[in-house]
Amino acid sequence: MLHRIVTLVLKELQTLLQDPQSRTILILPVILQLALFPFAATLEVTNNTLAVFNEDNGNESLELIKRFAQAQAFSELHMLYDETEVRDAIDNQQALLVIRFPADFSRQLAAGRGANIQALLDGRRSNSGQIAFGYLQEIIENYSEERDNPANRATPSRLVFRHWFNPNLDYVRHIVPSLVAIITTISTLIVTSLSVAREHEQGTFDQLLVSPLTPNMIMVGKTLPAMLVAISQATIILLAGIFIYHIPFVGSFWLLYASMVFYILALAGFGLLISSICLTQQQSFLGVFSFVMPTILLSGFVAPIENMPVWLQYLDWFNPLTHFIVIVKGVFLKNIGLPLLLHNLWPLMAIAAVTLGAANWLFNRQLD
Repeated sequence: MLHRIVTLVLKELQTLLQDPQSRTILILPVILQLALFPFAATLEVTNNTLAVFNEDNGNESLELIKRFAQAQAFSELHMLYDETEVRDAIDNQQALLVIRFPADFSRQLAAGRGANIQALLDGRRSNSGQIAFGYLQEIIENYSEERDNPANRATPSRLVFRHWFNPNLDYVRHIVPSLVAIITTISTLIVTSLSVAREHEQGTFDQLLVSPLTPNMIMVGKTLPAMLVAISQATIILLAGIFIYHIPFVGSFWLLYASMVFYILALAGFGLLISSICLTQQQSFLGVFSFVMPTILLSGFVAPIENMPVWLQYLDWFNPLTHFIVIVKGVFLKNIGLPLLLHNLWPLMAIAAVTLGAANWLFNRQLD
């Protein structure tokens, strides 16, 4: 039995590696995402334009404008002089946000009264605008503390914070470990879902049925090549993160790879389900694309799961990528052990059992 499975696995690997298009699909996405994602997929806001409409021209507003100009989020400061320019700056995307000082701003501060500052954000770039606005709020708060607490007065208590596991808020440490999970997802689904459809298109599926291979052996033979390819790609990204991007790996390699095996089995179940339903490689590829996009969007990689509706959070429990991203980051950056890992590991085992069982049932039903 083992010899038959090994023969089928070798046949699948030869089919994948001999076809130039298959090699491109397996290699090119890894290189592109590894080279582009750590620099493009970042929440940092830099090199933007800040527009200022200053109706005050007092010392207080001028001091704040000088401090705004030194913020790293803005590489250019654009001064506006009337209401029309304010509207045009936002409408034409000339500035990420506009700060407006009222005419009595400095006078109100000098009299010891509070003064308002208006901030106009571009809603088409709401995420970047909110982050940049947070930078400006911090500048204003620091300036207010300096005015209200001169050197001869005791400095009030302040909240001092630090970021564990990523002290410098380097987004590469968020992106690269997540890429291990995302690349593994794409490669596993593509290899498993296209394999059976390719047999149908090439007319070799009937040959498999009359061979000494049982349906269970065929499923194992289709799953193992995907596992080998996915682990190889994940290893490349893991090594690149450690030696190229200099991200410290503080966890256990054995624990990470053991979790990866269960994750790949869960994905293989989905891939075999797709291949059991689709008859052509084009249908399988569209099925994979339809599955991958919501899987990534709902995994917590793009937006926090806590921000989603409650019913969607419960549904997201069945998303294997949600659990594996937590595992990868936990092992990679936090050195979490097996007891804490089980909270996300046992759902992967359950998903793998359900999806592989369903794929096996559909596979046997088609044979009958």
